[in-house]
Amino acid sequence: MKHIPTTWPQLAGAALLIALLAGAAGWGLASRQRPVDPGQSADGRTVLYWYDPMVPGQRFDKPGKSPFMDMQLVPKYADEAGTAGVSIDPAAQQSLGMRVATARSGMLDQRLTVSGTVEFDQRSVAIVQARAGGFVQRVYARAPGDIVARNAPLADILVPEWAGAQSEFLAVRRGGSPALIAAARQRLVLLGMPPELIARVERSGKPQNLFTVTTPMDGVIKALNVRAGMNVMAGQTLAEINGVGRVWVVASVAQAQAGRIGDGRSAQIAVDAFPGRVFTGQVRAILPEAQSASRTVQVRIEVDNRDGQLRPGMFARVELSGPKMEAAVLVPAEAVIRTGQRSLVMVVRDGGRYEARTVRVGREANAEIEILEGLVAGERIVASGQFLLDSEASLSGVGSTTPPSAAPKSPTMYDAQGRVEAVSPRSVTLSHGPVPALNWPAMTMEFRITDAALLRGIKVGDEVQVRFDQRDGETTIRSLTRSGGRP
Repeated sequence: MKHIPTTWPQLAGAALLIALLAGAAGWGLASRQRPVDPGQSADGRTVLYWYDPMVPGQRFDKPGKSPFMDMQLVPKYADEAGTAGVSIDPAAQQSLGMRVATARSGMLDQRLTVSGTVEFDQRSVAIVQARAGGFVQRVYARAPGDIVARNAPLADILVPEWAGAQSEFLAVRRGGSPALIAAARQRLVLLGMPPELIARVERSGKPQNLFTVTTPMDGVIKALNVRAGMNVMAGQTLAEINGVGRVWVVASVAQAQAGRIGDGRSAQIAVDAFPGRVFTGQVRAILPEAQSASRTVQVRIEVDNRDGQLRPGMFARVELSGPKMEAAVLVPAEAVIRTGQRSLVMVVRDGGRYEARTVRVGREANAEIEILEGLVAGERIVASGQFLLDSEASLSGVGSTTPPSAAPKSPTMYDAQGRVEAVSPRSVTLSHGPVPALNWPAMTMEFRITDAALLRGIKVGDEVQVRFDQRDGETTIRSLTRSGGRP
């Protein structure tokens, strides 16, 4: 291989060429990768800082992934300061699945769906007793739980003392006067003989001291206390029969919803044993005492059961019809943010901004809630993802707004009179009479007390008059005096 000598001018020229090429390449790369000002977003808006919506109090001076949650930090722009409401980055809204709903005018569906249990109708009960002392000669194939028809035989009982009375009756009947015959027959009745047995004695002309105990009605044998060879006494209970042609469904209704039901309201009952079938009944009684453990009121519903398909002990789903309601502003229940002291909704404003609005809520049913004040039909609100907006509003120092028309009104006061059943530092339990304004029946329930001075001198057994209101699901006494006006 032939060696070509290299001179110093040639080396210098090569170095200069390499430097020019490197500079051109660097200029081109820099022109394509011009750095962004850390205080500017890609669209030129000034960024004050970045933050994690889940931890809004912590601020960061550059974008990136949050050290607290598996999500990107959100920028806070300078042009958002000083404007009403808050604004959220559209990308964050999409990643959180934020949904928007429209407040509508309508009537809240007041039907209640609660659980219940099928029970025997305690008004349809028959007790079978021995009419006189005697001996059980025979029992029929019966057992507790058997369904029997009217006049079904239970046992044959021999009553020795009836033989003498029947013989005297037959003797008087053969030669006595009508008055004596009537008196002798009345004696048999007073000894406990059933009419059919007396008629059999008259037809046969012989004493009949063996009689059959039968069931007085259709139903199921709840208890059977007669066995062959027993010695029974007059008045001893032999069996208990419960009718099944009509049953009760006892439903448990939350205390806060007790005012929405009333006697005579219709009810629809469904049980898992008969899918697709709906049994119809009516509310016949609202039991006067609330269950202290579950804070529920028991509602008794009568249901026709002539086909015997509803069996006591079955679990049932009960739908109770509610009172007729007036039109109101309705929103999804999930759209309301409850802080414990107030209720908020996030109202969608123009320009992609959101306003925290204080509202007064009413009744709730079927995932909808009434807005009594603070919102009008047609306004758009955030139905999900409110936690992001709430944290952003708190971060920005934006308070909730209350339109002039939504200024809080004084709550409605109700009066009741009752007897003190229990007293504690923060509550009192009363057995009170009906409250027509709330459609409440007479019941025993617990009331909240915020002013302990109201209970000074009040003890169990006192008859009192109270004035109370209902706010945020709490029933609170505002005034309490002993009956007669004595403090």
